[in-house]
Amino acid sequence: MNQIVRCALIQAPQTVGAEALSPEAIKEEMIARHLQHIGLAAAQGAQMLCMQELFYGPYFCPSQDIRWYTLTEEVPDGPTIRLLQEYAKKYQMVMIVPVYEREMAGVYYNTAAVIDADGRYLGKYRKTHIPQVQGFWEKFFFRPGNLGYPVFQTAYGKVGVYICYDRHFPEGARALGLNGAEIVFNPSATVAGLSEYLWTLEQPAHAAANGYFVGAINRVGTEAPWNIGEFYGQSYFSSPRGQIIAKASRDQEEVLVSDLDFAEIAEARDLWQFYRDRRPDMYGDLCRP
Repeated sequence: MNQIVRCALIQAPQTVGAEALSPEAIKEEMIARHLQHIGLAAAQGAQMLCMQELFYGPYFCPSQDIRWYTLTEEVPDGPTIRLLQEYAKKYQMVMIVPVYEREMAGVYYNTAAVIDADGRYLGKYRKTHIPQVQGFWEKFFFRPGNLGYPVFQTAYGKVGVYICYDRHFPEGARALGLNGAEIVFNPSATVAGLSEYLWTLEQPAHAAANGYFVGAINRVGTEAPWNIGEFYGQSYFSSPRGQIIAKASRDQEEVLVSDLDFAEIAEARDLWQFYRDRRPDMYGDLCRP
């Protein structure tokens, strides 16, 4: 049985400074650009596709400005998810869509929706770990996720999602594997001088420790007016052996497409019996506050 799944990642810049356009205008421009990239991925036969964290706006968390709350929308009943359900069905493509979710007025999450290849909304993941460090004031904007670590059975495989800062925590990466993930997508927004030395270290390690594929996405360029650093791109796919098998450029807007052989998952897990040899009875201290 053929287990090759062609997957795609989109890394894109915010080309117009946030001081020059309204949040609504930025959102419109970014969605239009991503629709073009989705079309390019479809032309290359992509079956699964993930976009970067908060794909339809700038990374606004260097500020603490409530005007960015206007980018929130309901999931799945907001306009962006509904629009991309149409495109998923059109291209028969599974889509992971990171948006700014509004549960109710004043309660907002950093969320990724998962849409199946027939356009059905399957569910969502809410970012669990929320940073609050210089230039990344995310607790001002996001409530911590409360949906656990769901895995979604799609037309082409079992998909898990981890978002940006989550990747520094191996516990959730393991939970996604135990829940059956065959590929975990990690949409991110992270800058050079902060996390770049970890970028190709942590997630291939998660892939190897859990025997699944990882698709890691980062945006590119700098974003005014905050200019907190260069978003260094380098989106990539890692195999279940922890090998980076395809990687995008550091500074170019790009659609990265790669064939992933899901048969490698069983091969890696049969070689390294990490799930068999786990000792959860010995890990109680990990759950202490």
